[in-house]
Amino acid sequence: MRVIQKKVCMLGDFAVGKTSLVRRYIEGRFDDKYLSTIGVKISRKTLPRGDHTLNLLIWDLAGGDDFSRVSASYLRGAAGAIIVCDLTRHETLNALSYYAEQLRTLNPQAALVFVGNKVDLLDERVITDDELTELSDTFGGTCLVTSAKTGERVEAAFQILADLIEAQQ
Repeated sequence: MRVIQKKVCMLGDFAVGKTSLVRRYIEGRFDDKYLSTIGVKISRKTLPRGDHTLNLLIWDLAGGDDFSRVSASYLRGAAGAIIVCDLTRHETLNALSYYAEQLRTLNPQAALVFVGNKVDLLDERVITDDELTELSDTFGGTCLVTSAKTGERVEAAFQILADLIEAQQ
């Protein structure tokens, strides 16, 4: 069986839940403890896809100020990205454009999935679905809301990204 390997990046400001989303997707678990990612952590997920296997190499990148120092070298060669905001912090939505532009500068055809994370925190939510959709549409991406804590739509976010990447083949 044919094996296709693709690099994907997790992008977004600090503490939006990038690492928690990856952990939920890869390991099926959630941890309340926050540990800031330093540099990059690479995980692998193997997806059976009919006549072939897709290996996703998931690069979980540090957010915020740390990102700007290393972005180009880490983004090079990425087929796509999940760009994450925290639905309880409006400033993280505004940062999504920055991350999308950085990736598209190096990889104009990169597939983009915009994720509003922490949908389980209903009472604290400040970002609307319409705001997320409007931003996603600007970049021709797809968007959805997730919860790394409950697992809601986490699998779907990565599945959509895999589908978008393969549609470009």
